[in-house]
Amino acid sequence: MQNCVIWARVSSREQREGYSIDAQLRVTREKANREGWAIAREFVVAESAKRGAERTVFNEMLKWVKANARKLKLNYILAHKLDRTCRNMRDAVRLQELEDTCGIKLSFVENQFGPGAAGALSFNVMAAVAQYYSDNLRTEVLKGIEEKVRQGWAPGSAPYGYLNVSNKEEPIQPHDVNATAVQRIFELYATGTYTFRDIADKMECEGYVYQPSYPRFHRTALSYILNNRFYIGMVTFRGQSYPGKHKPIIDMKTFEECRDLLHGKNRRGGGRNTNHYLAGGMFTCEHCGFGITSERIRRKMKSGKVHEYIYYRCGNLEPTADHPVVRWRQDQLEEAITTELATLRIPDDERRNWLRQSLALACDNNVRLQEEINRTLRKRQTEITQIQQRLLDGYLVGSIDKSTFTAKSTELKLETDQLRDRLAEAAPPSEEFRKRVLETFDFAQNVGARWKVSDTDLRRQILTCILLKRSLSDVSLVTTKRKPFDVFTEGPFLDASRGDRI
Repeated sequence: MQNCVIWARVSSREQREGYSIDAQLRVTREKANREGWAIAREFVVAESAKRGAERTVFNEMLKWVKANARKLKLNYILAHKLDRTCRNMRDAVRLQELEDTCGIKLSFVENQFGPGAAGALSFNVMAAVAQYYSDNLRTEVLKGIEEKVRQGWAPGSAPYGYLNVSNKEEPIQPHDVNATAVQRIFELYATGTYTFRDIADKMECEGYVYQPSYPRFHRTALSYILNNRFYIGMVTFRGQSYPGKHKPIIDMKTFEECRDLLHGKNRRGGGRNTNHYLAGGMFTCEHCGFGITSERIRRKMKSGKVHEYIYYRCGNLEPTADHPVVRWRQDQLEEAITTELATLRIPDDERRNWLRQSLALACDNNVRLQEEINRTLRKRQTEITQIQQRLLDGYLVGSIDKSTFTAKSTELKLETDQLRDRLAEAAPPSEEFRKRVLETFDFAQNVGARWKVSDTDLRRQILTCILLKRSLSDVSLVTTKRKPFDVFTEGPFLDASRGDRI
């Protein structure tokens, strides 16, 4: 008794056109019965045919067959037609490798391939035709979507706040309730005083629902809504925006204000004030995790002059009883940041220059070492090619039997693939890499001085680049540096020394 595995697949588009998984299973089971094959397992999948879709069930089938081929004595993978299993040449190669390594052959109800070179040629031609069909279908679908976008309509389902209707003149229309919810979200966020959590709480209290299964607006949903240009009348496709024909529900001014806030450009009094540059998501509260917001305080002096101060405080409007007062004056926070950045600099000039030279030398040595490794790998590739040729010559003259030839060929092919992957991954660092390493070192050593003379936008970029975590407690600035800047704070060590820091 021989055993087989049945594979059946239909795409979502084919399902709409009336194709059936049941029909494929029926004809494959009938063929297995006629041939006297026992069905070990059936794999069924209905998936999208778009390029890049994850073929989870197909991969599961290959893994299962490899794991059980010997134990269950599997002989065939049975499908309705070739294009049910092979949508591209990569699939065809993987299935052919399965036959070479496990002895499991492909069988089809409607496609028959003879033995030998002629059968292999027919199989490869049919696989190429299947890939051409898939590629051509994708091209035609994308052309249709792009044309729809250029006409001003969204290519898929309408986003939250709109709904799809059966109206050819206006297929996408604002939703009576959800459109109001979107407007409310933009209204709240544009004030600059609400975090995402605050907005979610507010929307929940006011009775707005995001989805029946998930009524509360979560962070991802709010971010998607606030970044979506569809609400101002634009349709975005493949990175390009086009004027849409649907009705906008958010005005451009409100959208731009919210976008500035999202990108860390803090607004107060209806316009951006660069003096508040350390707010807008730059810091969080160490005690509760809320964002740090800013406020301007005006104090009238005895002389009659008015002095202005900018303070940064925790944005938690309902702190717990044990929450300390987190409130920093801007000059105090700037001084703390300056001190923190100064820890990156190696104070001794001689040791700093030594470390820079050592980094440059290490990059050069790494290049030479990698080049030597690559030469060894390429030499082995040449040796394997020669072995494969001798192996083939021996097989052709009859001194090597087929089973030995197949086993050794598979082994050599596996090693060839491994060598190719190692060569691809082990490209030696270029001069550009060496340059970046030294530039990073120089930047770390001078970032404190650069911070002092930079404008507010550049200061924000420096903080984002250097510091992974940025939070404020009531008494200290708490940070975690990104790699590789965390190394400079610890300070370099001499391996040959007694453990003393350089």
